[in-house]
Amino acid sequence: MSKGLFVIGTGTDVGKTYISALLVKTLRRAGVSAGYYKAAVSGNRRVGGKLIPEDAAYVKKEAGLVAPLDQMASYVYEAAVSPHLAARWEGRPVERSVVRRDFEAACRRYDYVTVEGSGGIVCPIRMDTQRIFLTDLIEEFRLPTLLVASAALGGINSAVLTVEYARQRGIAVKGIILNHFRNDSPMEQDNLHLIAQLTGCPVLATVERGASALELELDCLTSLYE
Repeated sequence: MSKGLFVIGTGTDVGKTYISALLVKTLRRAGVSAGYYKAAVSGNRRVGGKLIPEDAAYVKKEAGLVAPLDQMASYVYEAAVSPHLAARWEGRPVERSVVRRDFEAACRRYDYVTVEGSGGIVCPIRMDTQRIFLTDLIEEFRLPTLLVASAALGGINSAVLTVEYARQRGIAVKGIILNHFRNDSPMEQDNLHLIAQLTGCPVLATVERGASALELELDCLTSLYE
């Protein structure tokens, strides 16, 4: 049976796609059958008149995946706004049945599936006759989560609030990865320790800007998906 991990972030542009690519690449380099899925992607560009899910395209390239992009993302929007608003403007709201179908298809293709969330943990996915938030998808898939956060100024607040909100919703955060980490920064080193202490979640790895590998033992990495 396939195993999955839902990658959430403290907000937009914290590096969920970048870390998701490193996760999938690390697993694949170890010989593990690993794939990627994202329910809704906004802020994409057109190539030859067709919208390209750029997050999925990045992961595909970096992790060496061969799956077609339409298997990696269900809803692709052009407007660089929250998925719920992009869907309203572009007339294609997210349907739970489609997301469920595509996620289950990814699970049939791979032993380990990395699911990337949109925006932060309270990101609205659909807000019309139906109300769907990112947390609803996490709960529906029943997956453990990994938090991508920053140790820069303000990072403590963002990480603690995200973890506490997840816990209120009964969502387990198995660990934290600090992205764009500066090892030469005393402040970020201190923030690392405080984030771990205040959230009660282990900081599993720190990733410097431009890193091409994830310093995480395979046993530790695969355990996140269970």
